[in-house]
Amino acid sequence: MNAPVFSTMGCRLNAYETEAMKELADAAGLSDAVVVNTCAVTAEAVRKARQDIRKLRRAHPGARLIVTGCAAQTEPETFAQMPEVDAVIGNTEKMQGATWQSLAADFIGETEAVQVDDIMSVTETAGHLIDGFGTRSRAYVQVQNGCDHRCTFCIIPYGRGNSRSVPAGVVVNQIKRLVDKGYNEVVLTGVDLTSWGADLPATPKLGDLVMRILRLVPDLPRLRISSIDSIEVDENLMMAIATEPRLMPHLHLSLQHGDDMILKRMKRRHLRDDAIRFAEEARKLRPDMTFGADIIAGFPTETEAMFQNSLALVAECDLTWLHVFPYSARPGTPAARMPAVDGAVIKQRAARLREIGAAQVQRHLQSQTNRQHHVLMESPTMGRTEQFCPVEVATPQVEGSIVTLTITDHSTDALLA
Repeated sequence: MNAPVFSTMGCRLNAYETEAMKELADAAGLSDAVVVNTCAVTAEAVRKARQDIRKLRRAHPGARLIVTGCAAQTEPETFAQMPEVDAVIGNTEKMQGATWQSLAADFIGETEAVQVDDIMSVTETAGHLIDGFGTRSRAYVQVQNGCDHRCTFCIIPYGRGNSRSVPAGVVVNQIKRLVDKGYNEVVLTGVDLTSWGADLPATPKLGDLVMRILRLVPDLPRLRISSIDSIEVDENLMMAIATEPRLMPHLHLSLQHGDDMILKRMKRRHLRDDAIRFAEEARKLRPDMTFGADIIAGFPTETEAMFQNSLALVAECDLTWLHVFPYSARPGTPAARMPAVDGAVIKQRAARLREIGAAQVQRHLQSQTNRQHHVLMESPTMGRTEQFCPVEVATPQVEGSIVTLTITDHSTDALLA
């Protein structure tokens, strides 16, 4: 009997959930299976999922092939109709032990081929107790799932459901356990992280959770938060940025665009001035703060002048790490019905954004040379600064340790020490 093979596409939360599925599948005794955890963020992501499934079927002809994740949730029939696929399970079902026990059954026909329930009816998110993944240096803790917002380009709420939070006590206990196991950095993850707490008693905010973690887990050296919606940042999170050196000075902002009209057509909750003001305020409170950002190029109706506002926003917010997404229509979303930008123009605008992003990275790398940094080692020869900048290390260090290094130079995408 062979151990299951897992393939993960998409976001960090998907990768986290794959680790949870591995534990559930192992406990159920699942074997001779291939599990594909899909992403639905773009049409291209779904196409790649189908391609991955065909490739995995060729590599594992005798295995049972199970498809799950956001694309399986939003369009289960797409995957159920593929001859390579034996079972399709939804985002709720994939986190339940009973699902994996039924999939581990000895004979075909024991379970339904498609197990995908209405994600919008889900009201809780369990705190899946995963002892970190990827490296022995950094652990990821899911504190929130789903999204209550309906941005016109986004299919994710239909894959993840409405926003729901893991209670603070569960989060704190998990982080204590991770610190006891030797992790020096914890990253809080979620689909819409700044909505954490809205569904909990007394409706606490993300800043309350951050302050509580730092207070109740004093031995945690570094706490990091993943992508946030800057318009939803609360006072306590700003206070943590200003006063808590253990909260890392790197925020990834869900900005999406730099033009007010496009932001309104996206149904975002902020305008460009809100983004600029937040970046200025955060940097005033924490001068070493760096920002990443998601930006979409070629959203429907985007003119060259509107696109120029996105280019300008990179400098105005002093963004360093850009995630550039060429717009990809998702059937069923309002944006898919809006007047489209020519595909060649979308591609060219995305390239221009990436070019500016690369220049911003070079600027940041140059500014960090001839300085000392506290580097968390992800491997003996590679680590990251507090600002999440990669560092290539000439003298091997202990994986998972935090070391103080002097940066001597930089390459095109990393600091050198």
